Amino acid sequence: MLAEEMGGLLERSSISPNIRERRDASCALFDADGRMVAQAAHIPVHLGAMPESVAAVRACGAAPGDVFLLNDPSHGGSHLPDLTMVEVIADANDAQRIIGYAAVRAHHADVGGMSPGSMPFGATELFQEGIIVPPVRIERGGVAQDDVMRLVLANVRTPEEREGDLRAQRAACAAGRTGWQALYAKLGADALGDAVNALLDYTERRVRARLELLEGAQGRAADALEGDGVSDASIPVVVHVRVQDATLHLDLTGTSPAVRGNVNAPPAVARAAAVFVLRVLCDDDVPVNDGVARALALTIPDDCVANAKRPSAVAAGNVELSQRMTDVCFAALSAAAASIGVHDLPIPACGQGTMNNVTLGAPGWSFYETLGGGQGGSARGDGPDAVHVGMSNTRNTPVESLERAYPLRVVEYSVRRGSGGAGASRGGDGIVRRYQAMVPCTATLLTERRRVAPPGANGGGDAQPGRNLLNGDVLPAKCRVNMKAGDVLTLETPGGGGWGFRNS
Repeated sequence: MLAEEMGGLLERSSISPNIRERRDASCALFDADGRMVAQAAHIPVHLGAMPESVAAVRACGAAPGDVFLLNDPSHGGSHLPDLTMVEVIADANDAQRIIGYAAVRAHHADVGGMSPGSMPFGATELFQEGIIVPPVRIERGGVAQDDVMRLVLANVRTPEEREGDLRAQRAACAAGRTGWQALYAKLGADALGDAVNALLDYTERRVRARLELLEGAQGRAADALEGDGVSDASIPVVVHVRVQDATLHLDLTGTSPAVRGNVNAPPAVARAAAVFVLRVLCDDDVPVNDGVARALALTIPDDCVANAKRPSAVAAGNVELSQRMTDVCFAALSAAAASIGVHDLPIPACGQGTMNNVTLGAPGWSFYETLGGGQGGSARGDGPDAVHVGMSNTRNTPVESLERAYPLRVVEYSVRRGSGGAGASRGGDGIVRRYQAMVPCTATLLTERRRVAPPGANGGGDAQPGRNLLNGDVLPAKCRVNMKAGDVLTLETPGGGGWGFRNS
């Protein structure tokens, strides 16, 4: 509940439509040992990586009253536009005693770099993607360090909007601190500590109980990304699954080495995908906290696209590699379950498998959003239409908000009928979104599932792949184009795969 209150305050206080309207942000609370206790129902790729950022803050000698800012992928950052703020929470009655941490991660529509929106096409190193912020104090002992904030704001294209959103993050952290302090004062250190331990242990028991149903299962699956923005060559993603001693073992051996383009991802993102997959296996009422990860063992080869080392570019890896990882993990889990005769896991066919990243901008403004598509069908029923799937959980940008804030017009926003795969449970349909530029601007697209359709499962049919077009001409999955006033950019997003043989 406290984490949800943090998110509500952030949403109401932020300035950019990407945070205020789309809710491209996440909030969580951690105990004094850096264990995640509670998270809001926000963005899986944010929340699964956030514990590494809190650990990085703790390693910097965090003191009561300090507030840190960071986005460095080497310290649990997901990609540079995702700025994370962490407040060190002190006991209200003992200012020298740390009792927890409040953390807020939000995607900022620009953090500098080689193109507006900081989601560049063709980037080959991290330095091209924006300002890199290691864990640095923006408050020390409750006193603002304005020089750090001035440095950050001097390196972005839209400093006023960034400052407003960062202040909203600060307010959300303060709300988390106030709520945690009140809970601590009400229960006392021992009772609160016991309650946290009991909650995490309960979550672990629930997760392991589900895994016990798959004991001894083994499976493998493979898929690929459709190029890295530098080369169109496919990039293999391979996952081996094994369930042993009520622990889910995921091994990425066989996955592509790191690539030149920006579909690499830091290990924190790979771990976020693994935690999400494990959570999906469980019942809806299982809390999401540190207890989930206790039942997970993840192996990532050192030279791997999912184990990016500086200065590898990572902007698209956070959004696109994470999606492909979840697709492949689910497919491997389905194969593993089938190997021991289990066929009723709550695993759908592949959803759209991409976040359809769209950035448009020019001097003085930068607009970013991701687009929904179809979810895969499952044993539980048809996949929903026009939703964000997998590692994203944002909302859409309302047309009215977009057109009020930016020199853009949305000339079509509709469901892409018939794009979902057929099956006993059909896949959900994607969407069509058409933007008309009112002034000259640059458009950058980082998308997937344009060459290879999201596959069906258990005999279900494949979905339709997506398409990108400028004035009716087909564009590559990843590209940067200049738009003139009046030009129309169209994204047709993929549907979800069908599940099961359709009775005819």
